[in-house]
Amino acid sequence: MPYILWFDKIGKDSILLAGGKGANLGELTKIKMPVPPGFMITTEAFNKFLEANHLDEKIDVIIANVDVQNTNALSEAANQIQSMIVRSEIPIPIRNEIVEAYRDLSFSSEVSSYEAMQLIASGRDYALVAVRSSATAEDLPTASFAGQQKSFLNVKGISMYLDSVRKAWASLFEQRAIYYRHEHQVGKANIALVVQKMVNSEKSGVMFTVNPTTNEENVVIEATWGLGENLVSGEVEPDTYIMSRDRKLIEKRIGRKDKMRIRDYSDRTVNVAVPKDKMNAQVLTEDELSQLVNYGLAIEQHYGKHQDIEFAIEKGKIYIVQARAVTTQAKTEQVSVSGNVLLSGLGSSPGVASGSVKIVRNLPDLAKIEKGDVLVTKMTSPDMVVAMGRSVAIVTDEGGMTAHASIVGREMGLPVIVGTRNATQQLKDGQKITIDAYSGKVYEGEINVQKPVEQQAFAETNGAAEFMVTSLKVNMVFAEHAEEIAKRVDGVGLLRIEHMVAKNGIHPAKLIREGRSEEYIKVLMEGIRPIAQAFNPKPVWVRTLDARSDEFRNLEGGDQEETEANPMLGWHGIRRSLDEPEILKAELTALKRLHEEGFTNILVMFPFIISVDEFKKAKNIGDEVGFTGKYGIMVETPAAALTIEDFCKEGIVFASFGSNDMTQLTLGIDRGNTKIQKLYSEKHPGMKYIFKHVIDACNQYNVESSICGEGPSNDQELVEFLVETGIESISVNMDAIDKVRSTIVKTERKMLFDALRKRKS
Repeated sequence: MPYILWFDKIGKDSILLAGGKGANLGELTKIKMPVPPGFMITTEAFNKFLEANHLDEKIDVIIANVDVQNTNALSEAANQIQSMIVRSEIPIPIRNEIVEAYRDLSFSSEVSSYEAMQLIASGRDYALVAVRSSATAEDLPTASFAGQQKSFLNVKGISMYLDSVRKAWASLFEQRAIYYRHEHQVGKANIALVVQKMVNSEKSGVMFTVNPTTNEENVVIEATWGLGENLVSGEVEPDTYIMSRDRKLIEKRIGRKDKMRIRDYSDRTVNVAVPKDKMNAQVLTEDELSQLVNYGLAIEQHYGKHQDIEFAIEKGKIYIVQARAVTTQAKTEQVSVSGNVLLSGLGSSPGVASGSVKIVRNLPDLAKIEKGDVLVTKMTSPDMVVAMGRSVAIVTDEGGMTAHASIVGREMGLPVIVGTRNATQQLKDGQKITIDAYSGKVYEGEINVQKPVEQQAFAETNGAAEFMVTSLKVNMVFAEHAEEIAKRVDGVGLLRIEHMVAKNGIHPAKLIREGRSEEYIKVLMEGIRPIAQAFNPKPVWVRTLDARSDEFRNLEGGDQEETEANPMLGWHGIRRSLDEPEILKAELTALKRLHEEGFTNILVMFPFIISVDEFKKAKNIGDEVGFTGKYGIMVETPAAALTIEDFCKEGIVFASFGSNDMTQLTLGIDRGNTKIQKLYSEKHPGMKYIFKHVIDACNQYNVESSICGEGPSNDQELVEFLVETGIESISVNMDAIDKVRSTIVKTERKMLFDALRKRKS
């Protein structure tokens, strides 16, 4: 396993070695985006560093015994772990390889180490680089992990470089990072490091290819002077530009940019006052805005998802320094709030809430935040996440749509208003206020929010909208927010167990080989039980293990995974489960025991299946362990779709489309191939034929037809088509529940009206 990987050798499937940030930088480099050159210090280097210094078990013991809700205890544990890492020596093989890569980045890979040393002796400097974290739990589809690890800028010279590497590794165990992982139920995390040439930004910013506040299909760009740290931390009020997808400026808000972060003569990063003529001046030109939109839409098209993109501009050249999927979906309910407006700002995380003001001027003030308060501060930081979780809303003086408060607020579902300029002066502790983060207004007192009559008519009843024929379900990984989500939907249409396995840190095959199947059973029961309990009696469809051979390689025991030419089409899903039946036995035993505890709402879903014979063999294993529950299948292959009637006759009770793989296999398209990405479409006529064929067959045999792929969460036209075709249920990501519910209701209403008109005529 390599200690170093250059960006051009990394892709989006390299997360286990390069972390989320590194995988994205590699992918951007491959598709010819203007990414500053650099390389990754891989997770393998970090693992070997821990192993050589005997730190693994010590760290595990400290984290296992700390109460993350106890701020003092958590701080002490974090300091203890970080101190151990920073004081430890980097093993010579790792040190030599990462130093050699830094020399290559500074001079040239064609220059020998001896020649590099001669250049240094003659006065040539090592390159200024940034050393940034790239944790394997960063930039997940459901959580950004904003600001949880540290970055080190303007690093120059071997000594400073190695010191920054150790400190960046240690930041995996920042107090806030440990807490954040605990809250998102991410277990043993790993870390890679980005080492990248510094861009001395004259301008910098962030771009969303969807409006994160309204869900409108526009491009939102925020920009400020100098380096980008002030914008992300919320220290400045940036310019905000809303651009149409055909490069037209729809709206702009020029922020008051009173400071900027620059690199000074001694290569330090410092904050300085913005010259008066620039303080209220527009940062980006029309050409720069248009070029940014071009880059943003190209990256979105490549990934097939809305993107959150960081950029820097030096001497007129735009650099893309990061891209990640947008991790949240904005609420779109209509509300009416009226009253005495106290102040206004930018609504950056939508919603309405009322509560008592608690002003936080320093970290000790966080202790006064109680459940139901409105946190009011100059700007939030990752250290405030615990208190943010207790509050009902957040208001800040500074910041924009990409500030820490905005990102985390959207993840937590909290209304957030930023850039008010004087909330900490104008509001008082204990004052009752109402936050309307749709309009960006703060009102005096507690105000009852009025919803339009039409919206009230379709109010939620027992978690689903009244009058809906099509069931709405949710895709889940962990139990966080399960009780709240269970009230809003009709069940779980996909419960993945792969993340439970990854959180445990040990490959299931290793546990089985070593006779430790009970450990695997326990991991699954503890992960599934709280979700089954929260949703009971609503159905929870648990998918048996479907991990490709390249996905678990970084787990303990994963070094024995086979290397396949194309893991996506290889040994995974039901085919691997039947080849390693002891793993499947353990999974079905876990579900059997949960049934015995009373959670008979759990059903089993077999993935990547191609024949009824596979289904029979899997059921026989269930009979062998005494599982008496019901079964369904994932319809991910054309073979399963074309023989769906045989599965129905064999006794499945549901069939759920895995539309991502189905589209890839039906159209013969590698989703990772940028040259043919434009051909990928779940609405292709061939796909529509398959959808209709399966739905019709399921309806004929009284089998529930469903879908749990990414498509319905992102494409409302696809939702309309599926509802019109007669699908029985749709399962979506948590952040898309409200949007998809609205589309289902509108589509069903239209179908009803069309039927009535036809009947009258």
